[in-house]
Amino acid sequence: MEMVKVSNVSKTYGKEAMHHALHQVSFSIEPGEFVGVMGPSGSGKTTLLNTISTVDQPTSGDILIKGLNPLQLKGDELALFRRRELGFVFQDFNLLDTLTVGENAVLPLTLDRIPVAEQDKRLHSIAKTLRIDHLLGKRTYEISGGEAQRTAIARAVIHQPSLLLADEPTGNLDSKAARTVMELFEKINKEHQQTTIMVTHDPVAASYCGRIIFIKDGSIYNEIHSGGSRQQFYQQIIDVLSLLGGAAHGV
Repeated sequence: MEMVKVSNVSKTYGKEAMHHALHQVSFSIEPGEFVGVMGPSGSGKTTLLNTISTVDQPTSGDILIKGLNPLQLKGDELALFRRRELGFVFQDFNLLDTLTVGENAVLPLTLDRIPVAEQDKRLHSIAKTLRIDHLLGKRTYEISGGEAQRTAIARAVIHQPSLLLADEPTGNLDSKAARTVMELFEKINKEHQQTTIMVTHDPVAASYCGRIIFIKDGSIYNEIHSGGSRQQFYQQIIDVLSLLGGAAHGV
């Protein structure tokens, strides 16, 4: 069964002057895939991520996650599905300043009332993978942007979600921190078979994915798969972006 199945999804805003943010988008994602979504500003990529994450509702079409349409769930059921099945990583980290790095990371487990011993076990395992084990007692204002994003990734995957959703996760990082974060996304994807969808404008970040879906004017424009080296895939991404008119950053 596909992890994600998007079928003829459209999203329209406004009544008088209608804006078609998405137009009959269809694709599927297999368990364990690492898929990037790219396109010019205003192309619909964040809208697509929002509809998959249940933050937004499509105007028409269906989105299934593990064969289930989460938008058929009501209130508490939907909140529970989102909390247990989905993990989120944002551009601006969204950490709580009142909590330590460790407390931020275990927040999903705390909300789910997981026993403290199990929380500690999972925290130390993921903190070691993400190289933040020496930061667990620090406050968020005492760490760098790259460390904050690694903390946000720990929080997003500690409850072992079915699907990890990342929106411009390297957008606020310098190039060195961005590479570190992308190497860790790649590691989590490969070692834990973590299905991941990432929206990015950065071809360097995108080159760590296994597949890229390009969106233009709310429709799928192209799709490419990583076959050889990351450098070759990066060049493929640049080539498609040049046709799309997207900005490119050096590798």
